[in-house]
Amino acid sequence: MNSLLEHFRDGGFGMYPTMVFGVLLLVVAVRYAKAPERRLVPLLVALNLLTLAAGALGFVTGVITTAHYVYEANEPNPAIVALGGLGESLHNVAFALLFVVFAAIAVTLGAWKIARQEPLPRT
Repeated sequence: MNSLLEHFRDGGFGMYPTMVFGVLLLVVAVRYAKAPERRLVPLLVALNLLTLAAGALGFVTGVITTAHYVYEANEPNPAIVALGGLGESLHNVAFALLFVVFAAIAVTLGAWKIARQEPLPRT
């Protein structure tokens, strides 16, 4: 079974921006879970999209690298190489989704706190 570090390495360079944006997303999501404030919502949305976009970009660049390698190399079985490269590229998407899921859990806790508050009296 592969370790998390091996999965990170397999994902290649695209894992670094995904990690940076994902960690920022988690920090803001935990802050929102502790004390939900409306002003954090646009930042949460933007960081979610940025994290997903970084993961998708890592995937696309990995597939491009794999396609270039398969084209240039004289491998006896290029399909196996292509599948291996595709699998490694998907680590970027999985990493981004992992951050998004954990952030969504934290944001849901914050939304739950808001839902439990007494409604303001109507004026």
